Amino acid sequence: MSTSQAWQCLAPGHPAQFVMRPQALPEPSRGQVLVRVEATCVNPIDVKRSTGYGRRLLSLKGAARFPIVLGNDLAGVVQAVGPGVSTFLPGDRVFGLVPTGPQGAHASQVLAQARHLRASPPNHTATELAALPYTFTTLWLALQAVGLSPHNARGKAVLVHGASGGLGQLALQVLSRWGARITAVCSTAHVQTCSDLGAAVVIDRTRRPLSALPNTQDVTLNFAAWQDDAALIRCLKPGAMGHATTVHPLLASTDAHGWLVGGWRAFRSWSAMRRLAVSTGGQGTRYAWTIFQPHPGALDALHELLMANFGLHLPIGLCVPLAQGERAFAHVEQQRPGRAILTTA
Repeated sequence: MSTSQAWQCLAPGHPAQFVMRPQALPEPSRGQVLVRVEATCVNPIDVKRSTGYGRRLLSLKGAARFPIVLGNDLAGVVQAVGPGVSTFLPGDRVFGLVPTGPQGAHASQVLAQARHLRASPPNHTATELAALPYTFTTLWLALQAVGLSPHNARGKAVLVHGASGGLGQLALQVLSRWGARITAVCSTAHVQTCSDLGAAVVIDRTRRPLSALPNTQDVTLNFAAWQDDAALIRCLKPGAMGHATTVHPLLASTDAHGWLVGGWRAFRSWSAMRRLAVSTGGQGTRYAWTIFQPHPGALDALHELLMANFGLHLPIGLCVPLAQGERAFAHVEQQRPGRAILTTA
């Protein structure tokens, strides 16, 4: 029987326990593609999940039982296609996503839905491509939630909190291309980076508190800390489009307090922030908690930007073989600069 190699998280912990293990090589079923993975990314959510974070809610997706293979991003070569797949052939270079579930992308071969893959653009390496899909999709979902698009973004005032992280850096690149007027909030060390990526105004969060900012924004995006949500919402102007956050307490609340109490506490937090958004911006102002899931529209948008040679990228801080996955997880957990990539070459 043919086998693949998978970087498995055996049990949650600090640090988690990992091992490289062989597993039966899967056969693609209808609509699926078997990809020989060349590169895959370790994202912050992977590190958090390796500690047991989110197990109550993620159990609904079969994504909470250990041992587990983590990871969502992949770039590689089509090895086989299942019935009904006409968009790809063996040998095609692809990149894309697998949903959060029991079998992630940290493996040498991965089954993916054809609708969650796109042809690799020329002049982009597998390492570069593997850093993008999860983060870009999360950003795209947040922008969709507040109604921001390339058709209406020009001239809009957008505040990005956590602008030096992966989500923030992509937001600055995309929104500047769309013509938005961006205010970036970051630490002292990243002020120049945010300016270079397209921010019109860069605020050093260590020198100027969010509470001191005026209510002049059409959109606010929180990629940094849940406790800052209220202060960011108060930066919205009357008639604002809305606010989206990726750092909401939904998973943590259910982990800590169980389904009923945790879910109720999370709902109360969401309701309170939504009321604040409406009272600040007006009845039409949106408020959203962004939760990652693969979306064909996001992958189409990412593919279009890459094919246009826009220069969309995230810096790579570490690139190691799959068998050295512990180094990549440590890189992310210690918040070292750049993305952490696992390769199978």
